[in-house]
Amino acid sequence: MKGLIRRIISAAIFIVVMLGGLYGGRYSFISLFALITALCLWEFYRMVMGYRRTRELVRIGLGIALGLTPFVLATLLQFHYIHFNEEFVIASALLFSPLIFLGFIYELAIGSRHAFQNMAWLVLGMVYIGAPFALLDFIAFKEQEFFANTVFGLLLLTWANDTGAYVVGSTLGRHPLAPHVSPNKTVEGTLGGILITVAVGGLLGYIFDELPTFDWIILGGIVGVFGTIGDLVESMLKRSVGVKDSGVIMPGHGGMLDRFDGFIFLLPYAAVYLLWIRG
Repeated sequence: MKGLIRRIISAAIFIVVMLGGLYGGRYSFISLFALITALCLWEFYRMVMGYRRTRELVRIGLGIALGLTPFVLATLLQFHYIHFNEEFVIASALLFSPLIFLGFIYELAIGSRHAFQNMAWLVLGMVYIGAPFALLDFIAFKEQEFFANTVFGLLLLTWANDTGAYVVGSTLGRHPLAPHVSPNKTVEGTLGGILITVAVGGLLGYIFDELPTFDWIILGGIVGVFGTIGDLVESMLKRSVGVKDSGVIMPGHGGMLDRFDGFIFLLPYAAVYLLWIRG
C-alpha cells in the first residue's frame, strides 16, 4: 500500500511540474526541458561509467555539459540570439570543440587506459539524448509562435502508447516481441499500443487546434512505432550494463530516462514531419 501511495504522489508531482513548465511560457519550457535533458544525461553516464570515484564524476560533468550543447544552440537559434549563418557555425565550434578536447585532455592527464572508450560514451550521450531534446525547440517554437499543445500532445501520445501496450499486452499478449531485450513486451501489446495511440491522436485533433486531425493521427503512428523502439533501445542499454532502472528520482517509476526513453527516440521523426508540414 505504501508503495502505491509513493507511486501516486510521485506521479502527481511529475504531472504538476510538467504542466507548469509546458504552459508557463517560453522560458519555463526551456528551463524544464534543459533540466530533464541534464537528468537523463546524468542517468545515462552514471549507468555506463559509474559514479563512485572523482574521475567518473568529472567525466559525467563533462558529458552533461557536452550533451546540453545542442539544446543550448537550438535555444539561442530559436530565440534569435544567434542566426543560422556564419555566426551559428562559429558559436557551434566555440561550444563543441573546447568541451570535446577538454575530455581528451582530462583522459590524458589521469592516464586513462580506456580514453577513447570514455570519449565515445561522452559523444554518444550527446547524440542519443542531447540532440533529440534540442529538436524540441524546433517543434515548440516558430518565430513568435509557441506550440505548447503540440509538445504536450506528443507527451500524451507517448503515455497512451505505453499504457495501451501494457494493458493489451497483459491481457492478450502471447508472442514475445524482443525477448532478448525486454521479455515482457509482446507483439500483441505493441500493435495494440500503436492502434490506441493512433486513436488518441485522432481525439487530440478535436482538442488541440494547432494541427489538423490528420496530422495528429500521423503523429500517433510515429509515436507508436518509434516510441516503442526507443523503449526497447533503453531496455537494451540497461541490460547491457546490468541495471533494472536508470535511476530512482521518481519513487516507484524509476528514473527520468525510464520516463522519456520512448519520447527521446521519437523526437527526430516527429520533428521531421512537423517541420515538413509547417514549411
